[in-house]
Amino acid sequence: MGRRNHLDVDLLRQDDSAILEYIRTGPLPDVTTPEDRGSPYSVETESPTRNLTSDFTHFRDAPYTFLRDIGKHIVGTTYRSYEKYVGRDILYPGFTEEMKVRVLRNELLRNRIASLAERSIRESPVWSRMSRFEQEDRRQLVVEWLEAVSSKLADRMICKFESKKFLRLAYYIVMQILGRTYNQGLHVNAEEIAKLKEVATVAAKKNQSLIFLPCHRSHIDYVCMQAICFRVGISLPTVVAGDNLNLAVIGPALNRLGAMWMRRSFGDDQLYSAVIQAYIDTLLAGGYNFECFIEGGRSRLGKLLPPKFGILKFIFDTVLSGRTEDCWIVPVSTQYDRVIETESYINELLGSEKKKETLRDFFNAREILSLKMGRVDVRFHDPWSLRGFISAQLEKLAPDALRVPTFADAVVNADLRTRILRSLGYQVLSDINKASVVMPTALIGTVLLTLRGRGVGHSELIRRVEWLCLRIRERGGRVADFGKLSTVQVVDRGLEVLGTLVGNSGGDGSLLERTFYAEDRFQLSFYRNMVMHLFVSDAIVAVAMYTKIKQGGGPSMQRVPVKYLFEQCLWLSKLLAGEFVYIQQPGGIRANFWESVQLLRDQGVISISDDGCVELSIEERSRGREFFDFYCFLLWPFCDGYWFAAASLFALTPMPSDFPDETDSANETLWVEVTEFLEVAQILGKTVYAQGDLSYFEAVNKEVLRSAFTEFEAEGIIVVRRSKSGRLPAIMSLSPEWLPRRYDDDAKANSFSRASRIRPEGRLWDYVEHVSIFRREGKNRRDSASVSMRVLALADDAGRKLKQRRVQTVEDAKHPEGDALVKVSRATRGRIGGTKL
Repeated sequence: MGRRNHLDVDLLRQDDSAILEYIRTGPLPDVTTPEDRGSPYSVETESPTRNLTSDFTHFRDAPYTFLRDIGKHIVGTTYRSYEKYVGRDILYPGFTEEMKVRVLRNELLRNRIASLAERSIRESPVWSRMSRFEQEDRRQLVVEWLEAVSSKLADRMICKFESKKFLRLAYYIVMQILGRTYNQGLHVNAEEIAKLKEVATVAAKKNQSLIFLPCHRSHIDYVCMQAICFRVGISLPTVVAGDNLNLAVIGPALNRLGAMWMRRSFGDDQLYSAVIQAYIDTLLAGGYNFECFIEGGRSRLGKLLPPKFGILKFIFDTVLSGRTEDCWIVPVSTQYDRVIETESYINELLGSEKKKETLRDFFNAREILSLKMGRVDVRFHDPWSLRGFISAQLEKLAPDALRVPTFADAVVNADLRTRILRSLGYQVLSDINKASVVMPTALIGTVLLTLRGRGVGHSELIRRVEWLCLRIRERGGRVADFGKLSTVQVVDRGLEVLGTLVGNSGGDGSLLERTFYAEDRFQLSFYRNMVMHLFVSDAIVAVAMYTKIKQGGGPSMQRVPVKYLFEQCLWLSKLLAGEFVYIQQPGGIRANFWESVQLLRDQGVISISDDGCVELSIEERSRGREFFDFYCFLLWPFCDGYWFAAASLFALTPMPSDFPDETDSANETLWVEVTEFLEVAQILGKTVYAQGDLSYFEAVNKEVLRSAFTEFEAEGIIVVRRSKSGRLPAIMSLSPEWLPRRYDDDAKANSFSRASRIRPEGRLWDYVEHVSIFRREGKNRRDSASVSMRVLALADDAGRKLKQRRVQTVEDAKHPEGDALVKVSRATRGRIGGTKL
């Protein structure tokens, strides 16, 4: 189906009626369906890819060839020699010591050591009684001690590129593992690799670094980039890795392949952060390539997480301050047919503790060598200059046209620096989404989870996969290269990879055709979420329309005024801002809204009346709301999750037992530990799901709850206090203005058998009710006050399970004393004031 161009910027400056008239009267593009395309099983994909594991053999298949290949990698023939790679020279004896010396001589680190030493000795109680010579001796002693600590930190941190023979052998082993686990190979786009090598050549001539910023789905991500750089002839990057992977035997090997070990958190450890900054400064000043994961940790949901700014800030500051001239940002997308860790992800999301990596787990993982998990596709966005990006942002953020802020202004202006850094993080995420390809398993998972019925026949599954491919291309997305395979073959291979996640029946002839259904909806949601970024704006518009459509009545009763539609889209977009990376374009949410309205009209999903109302078109109703339901089903699990997260906050309502001395509870709020509240909230969610008031089990996962609570904190619904050191748990409470009230006695509570004594009124109640209008009505329930009251009663019960209960006055909650807890209620007869969180 053809698409009209993006809405013109000048058009977006006009009022809504002018834009609506342009969309309503514009010509409809030609509509193309899978059936119209020559062969019913042909799907256009991206440009051809290259399988980097295709020339590796297995010992059982060809013993002689297997042994010969090992010899080639040890000796180093053709590309295996890794001699003529593009970029700075690495892998020579003495590299590690040379890098360590440069780091320890870094001016920033030297200044930090001097500053810390000066502060240390001046805080000494005997400082004033020391002579000038004693002070100098003490200062020198502290400096030498800090230098020794810095040396140890650097020695553990710095990657040890020393041996090409070790690298060649390691590459062979890694590719054997990848080839066995992902039996369909490691694929890259040939055109993107050619472009990357061109930029790498230019950067090498200027002594500038490539900064690879991949998304993070699996531990396999660590080796994919190194394997690709080795195979195509680019200098290997230093890779930021959590020290939880620094295991015996395995840790030193990974360190020799480029792993830079770093603590997961280091709080206010100024020396440690200075060593990291010095190391990154040294790498970028020397033009060495670098890699870190923009999301920080692995995504347990399949979609991109919000950017983590820790390492990115070190890189940003290095260029902004002028300690290095420039570097090249390379957003990278890594997509899997199936991710090895998804089962463990689901357990963690449902409340299980994250299992610490051990050497035994590594060796037990040998069973993955026999799995057939499809393929891995790695895609590279066009690299761009970090310095150029900062300059463009400074011009964009200029307060007026008379003076554009300079780099020096950004160095001293913390607010300006933070705004540019945030823009950098989200630009990288946006580019990763643009570079991504949709895998066959994501296509199948998305189709199965957006069905209104229980299952789908094989022929209909093929048709819907092709239909989804067309929708993906309409939105500027790409489907992974299928080569010469038909869609039937691709879908069958995808079903084989998904295995028990997809159920099927009728294969024995008991049904007219094989029928497939989602067996494990939670795990399949991981793969569905891989396409969410393409359709989130359209889905928001569809769900906003649904708020009227689900009220029932004829078509005339389901017409939605554009003003109402935009208001609901704006509200929902802000609510889910922490979940999705919206399309970056001039005009922001308003531009995305109108573009989605235009797309839905072009697809025949909606029609626009003369009086400016939007409604489902006759065409869409005649095809059973196929497009409309697809968009709604994509977003409903997240609407369910945020509704449940908001409803769980009623558990923070103080109880009479919290005030045994009959103090006025209206002046105090309940504080609990965040981790404990998450556990209790998940128990509440599982109960609500089991009783039918929650449609999607995935809505109770920890990541969605955390994102929702972050949004509620930004909205001022809850207050969270965190310690600077991170040694003590964070605590949370409802803001006083959002605190629900209780009935004075049981007689005033409603007549439900398990009725809550919390009043169904107030700002929090209204907020929960607003979120609920976006939810899907299930087969066995209707949205009504009775549902909310039942959940309110359960939330009250959940609140009684919170053991670490503390209450504070409303005034104290409004004026928190830094990160120190102020006194709790008189009921506790004690204090935790002054205790660090």
